[in-house]
Order: sequence, then C-alpha cells, then structure tokens
Amino acid sequence: MSSLFTPLTLRGVQLKNRIAISPMCQYSSEDGFANDWHLVHLGSRAVGGTGLIILEATAVSPEGRITPDDLGLWKDEHIPFLQRIASFLHSQGAVAGIQLAHAGRKASHQSPWKGASAIPAHAENGWQTVAPSAVPFLESEPAPQQLDQAGIDKVIADFKAAAQRALAAGFKVIELHGAHGYLLHEFLSPISNQRTDQYGGSFENRTRLLLEVTQAVRTVWPEDYPLLVRLSATDWTEGGWTLEDSIALAKILKDHGVDLIDCSTGGNVPKAPIPVGPLYQLPFAEQIKKEAGIMTGAVGIITTSQEAEDIVSSGQADLVLIARQSLRDPHFPLRAAHELGQEIDWPLQYERAKFR
Repeated sequence: MSSLFTPLTLRGVQLKNRIAISPMCQYSSEDGFANDWHLVHLGSRAVGGTGLIILEATAVSPEGRITPDDLGLWKDEHIPFLQRIASFLHSQGAVAGIQLAHAGRKASHQSPWKGASAIPAHAENGWQTVAPSAVPFLESEPAPQQLDQAGIDKVIADFKAAAQRALAAGFKVIELHGAHGYLLHEFLSPISNQRTDQYGGSFENRTRLLLEVTQAVRTVWPEDYPLLVRLSATDWTEGGWTLEDSIALAKILKDHGVDLIDCSTGGNVPKAPIPVGPLYQLPFAEQIKKEAGIMTGAVGIITTSQEAEDIVSSGQADLVLIARQSLRDPHFPLRAAHELGQEIDWPLQYERAKFR
C-alpha cells in the first residue's frame, strides 16, 4: 500500500489520500465572486483524484484583497457559487477547503499579468491598506495605515463572519492564511510589526492577533471539522520570524484547536535570500511536526510522485500540497497512483484512459 494513498483523518473528516491542492490565487473574480473559471479549475483537480482541495486566498473583507480580482467571502451573496463548487468537489470524492485571508500591507495591487504594481488609495480600483505598523512592503509603495483597536476588532470579526459563510457554502476545511507577508504574518514578524502596545514587541504580543482570529473562528466552526493554519516558518532574514518561533506558535495553535500546520516560508521581506529548489521547504514541515507534535503539510516544488510518496512514508509530513505541478498536471494523483503501483478509482467517464 502506497503511503501517499492512505487516508488521513482530520477530526471528523477523512481525506481519501495525502495529496492536497495548495491555495493558488487565480485573480479571476469580480467583486469577490467565484465563477465558471473557478468551478472548472478546481473541479478538474477533484476529477483528477485529489484528496483535499483548498480554494485560493479568499478575502474576508474588500480591503483584505491582494488585488481587485481576488476571490472574496465578505458578504452572503458570495455563498451560492462557492456552494456549487464545494458540492461538485465533494461529488468527486474530494474534500472542499477554503483559505481565509487578509492581505494587509500587500493589498491594493494589480494582478500579476497587469503589472502587479501597487494601486494608490486615491486611484481607480485602489483602497487604503492596513497593517500592524505604517511600514510599506516596498519603500516605493504607499505606507499602510496602522490598525487601531477598532480596526483589529474588525479583522477578527471579518474572519469569524467569513468562517460562518464558508460553513454555509458547504466547506469542510478552513485554512487561515498566516504566511507570505500578509496581515497575520505581518503581525507575527518583528520586521513588519513595530507596535508598542499589546499586539507588538514580545512573541506573546505579536502572536496575539492570529490566536484571537483562531479562537473566533473556532467558536463558529464545527468541532468535527478541521482547522488549518498556513505559516511562513521563517522570514529567511536576520531579525525576522524564525523556525523556533514557528515551533513555539504551532504548539500554542494546537491547544487552540488547530489540527495541521501548512508549512511555507518567506514573503514578508523583499528579495530575501531564499534558496529555492526542489523540496526546499520540507525540513521546516518535518521539524515543526517533530518538535510541536502537530500534523504538518509540506509544500514547495514537489513535482514527482516518488517525492510525494517519500515525504509521507518517511513521516516528514502528513500531507503533501501540490501547487504549480497541479497546474501542469491537473490529474497528478491519477498519474502518481500508476507510477507507485497503486490501484485507485478513476471517474467512470475516464476509465478508458487508465494507464496500463
């Protein structure tokens, strides 16, 4: 039996295998609404045999979007089409998850193929960005507005309300986006968090917002449904967030009802010296799993079935999250099962194309 194709139980939800689709922004929404692109994009990966599919970073508020083209879940009108997507994913044997996010100081930008440049608040399609401190990501960009207590309370309420809508839409997994230099990560890192109040300074203070968001979401998210958190395990920069910080935080998150840490890195420091290469983030997932005693997901240039199999069989991580490789090969799990000599069910409509 292939380890990659053994089921994984997260609370009351069972994944049929250890392959997940990592959240990947599509920048294809209007006013936050999902559409046919998202249905086909995500549905094809469910047809392809994936165990867990996590929708892209979904903004909990309009000001929490990275770009004007981001997916959103800040109003009830967003629910019906997302419900259609979740229903189809479940009909194909996948579990539907959604990543809830707030972009913080990295909000109000153009989509990548439109230049990815910052949009000033006064410009068309732009808005005022917010952050723990009035420190821009790039010196050339407008400074964000430092959140006051009312603003922080709104962020927490927005995550909670979005979680309620995710439940109404039929999702069974929520991932909180605490990575890649977006708002929750900005609070964690001393590089972006220069506050002197209860949300800045010490490790306890800098982790406060993420823990408050986690607690708020857990009050409305069913006990038998799992909650994941994506962390950037390191800023790759001296004076920033570290692996040791991530291990300590993961232990606390576990006690706050988090079931798995999705282990990424970077994103909060421009041009950080990140040694990008195959499996470059795997050691972080392995160490957090070992030292924090919590399940982890590995992500980052995992491209072959044998790499994925080895990660799970060796116990380095419990889940393998595929991103760009799934864009190249939406049916990666079907191919991986064949290459690993594992017999799995194919959609009846595709059986004639089974590898022999």
